[in-house]
Amino acid sequence: MKEWHPGELLELSGHFWQTCTLHAAVKLDLFTTIGQTPMAAAAVSERVNASRDGIERLLNALAAMGLLEKKEDRYACPASVLRLLAKDSLNYIGHIILHHHHLMESWARLDQSVRSGRANREQSSFSREEWRESFLMGMFNLAMAIAPRVADAIDLSDRRRLLDLGGGPGTYAIHFCLKNPALSASVFDLPTTRPFAEKTIAGFHLENRVTFAPGDYHSDDIPGRYDVAWLSHILHAESPEFCLNIIRKTVAALEPGGTIFIHEFILNDQRDGPLFPALFSLNMLLGTESGRAYAAADLSGMLATAGVRDIRRIPLQTPNDSGVIFGIVR
Repeated sequence: MKEWHPGELLELSGHFWQTCTLHAAVKLDLFTTIGQTPMAAAAVSERVNASRDGIERLLNALAAMGLLEKKEDRYACPASVLRLLAKDSLNYIGHIILHHHHLMESWARLDQSVRSGRANREQSSFSREEWRESFLMGMFNLAMAIAPRVADAIDLSDRRRLLDLGGGPGTYAIHFCLKNPALSASVFDLPTTRPFAEKTIAGFHLENRVTFAPGDYHSDDIPGRYDVAWLSHILHAESPEFCLNIIRKTVAALEPGGTIFIHEFILNDQRDGPLFPALFSLNMLLGTESGRAYAAADLSGMLATAGVRDIRRIPLQTPNDSGVIFGIVR
């Protein structure tokens, strides 16, 4: 057990100062503004229409955090920062950072939700266009970083028809198809997601192999027949009872011998780690009626109840401690 000291606790308590500094910089788009040419505070403040004093304090704090480099009176972006935080970069992760920013108000009231056992988030990720864009693009950014390694870790060479349930823009379906030339896929998600999904699919020139099926897995049956199903980060928003319902619907759409994969932030069976899934479970308390992070035993039990056999976990290391459990439909 770690022995804590006052300085460490105070650093942990005040770390949100750095979080808010990063969020402000992304909201103001400072890293795109500075780009590859060092700039003085006055020039930056004029570009982003902000006070000179406020911008200079923010730039100095970012320099202290190592996100900028200051030489004399000019600020420059390190190459690694530009790669991740400049909007014109293919590796931009500012959308997910803004999504985190939109969650902060509810996190400040965590004690209230712990007392009541109920969500306190007044707006969902889809309630405003700005929030919706940050959420969808943020999920796309994260999936783009993880999907290629997942596709490498899972052998679908003998499969022909994949269901990407609640797949959003279809990032995983796309990468599974890129990895397996004989595979085609259907992305089943809400109709409002369709334009984003079809644009993404077209960007990979996979319109003939990856299609979009509009629907709501809460209320609709899943159309079509498949020999493999991929459920990525949809169960954590639901109660255990409804998760089992979703899994049963999925199993009903699979041919005998088909494979169902569940990709989630998976807790250990004591539910006290890893850290990110444990914190993510609190985030679900703040924003959903019954959502939570699930333990491996929970997910395996749901699969077994739905008639799935040979249930196993794939060894997979991802940046956010997500994991994959799968089994075969009887």
